[in-house]
Amino acid sequence: MFRLIKIIFNSFLIVLALIGFNAIGGQKYIESAISGITGFIHQHAENRAKAIADFSSLHEEFQIDNTVNILGYKAVIAEHKISGQKMCIIDSGNKTIISKEDIQGNNTEEKLKESISKLKYQAVSFQDIKVISKGTITAYGQNVPYAKFEAKSNRFPVSDLTGIVASLKTTDGSEKLIISLSEKKKYSQLISEEFFKNVKES
Repeated sequence: MFRLIKIIFNSFLIVLALIGFNAIGGQKYIESAISGITGFIHQHAENRAKAIADFSSLHEEFQIDNTVNILGYKAVIAEHKISGQKMCIIDSGNKTIISKEDIQGNNTEEKLKESISKLKYQAVSFQDIKVISKGTITAYGQNVPYAKFEAKSNRFPVSDLTGIVASLKTTDGSEKLIISLSEKKKYSQLISEEFFKNVKES
């Protein structure tokens, strides 16, 4: 009985402490701290992303999420805040992952499969890749060819994806692979074009 009273009393003290904490602005303090940490992470990602491209002209609807290394290649991952569509730029230095000629050629699907098979033990995994159309997109001030594709993935929240892939070379001689991806039914070419047309050489 005494133990039960003690538990109730301690619970009552915890409730009072929480009420007091909120009364002096504790919740706002926590929200502010979380916001500050999130802002710091995004700012850090943006600073590291400057080594790959100049993103200063991007509209505020886009956000640089992260900078990562994929098999030793530097990459920037961005997101369209409203739709969740992802954009990625991989800087492979002077190594070609997939070339502009590969994207323009007749065996683009095979070249994509070869390139992605190199990443099979990494964070990205695609299967059943099918090129559905081709076109051109502006990125880094260049008009570059892209291949639009559909694929399945077991490492994304959704399995059916649609996106584009393009390859270009910047004035410093480095190869850049640009990718935009979203859920099959939600992919927007307009979002891809709006993002990449504002990506410039740093």
